[in-house]
Amino acid sequence: MKIWVDGDACPKGIKEILYRVSARTKIAVIFVANQYLHLPQSDYLEMVQVPDGPDIADDEIALRCAPEDLVITADIPLAARVVEKGALALDPRGTLYDSNNIGQILGMRDFMDELRGSGVETGGPSGFGAKERQKFANELDRLLAQRR
Repeated sequence: MKIWVDGDACPKGIKEILYRVSARTKIAVIFVANQYLHLPQSDYLEMVQVPDGPDIADDEIALRCAPEDLVITADIPLAARVVEKGALALDPRGTLYDSNNIGQILGMRDFMDELRGSGVETGGPSGFGAKERQKFANELDRLLAQRR
């Protein structure tokens, strides 16, 4: 198992959780991003820098992830792609995307996108704080315990 991280938009607090998890579990955590990310020195952390452009990091993650891997992303279309390959995806807010829920979540995302495209104001995501970090950490721990 590897953990792939959509690194460009991953909150700092989530990255710090992943640094600790990699050291504790000795699971490889690979950050994929358009911009170089400074990572702590570790045999279990890796940075893959891809060229600038829409969805290039997503394409790299979707190509390289394998069944049983975990992908950390808030990008629902990327989550759908990796779930289709047999991997799981976890949102930085702690929502797990799997084969049981990704179709419904993707459908809702597309519906909201259509509303925004027609001029309806749908609001944005709520703030990101300690509560969201804790939910993410708890769900990540639960998933890793299941995989052992």
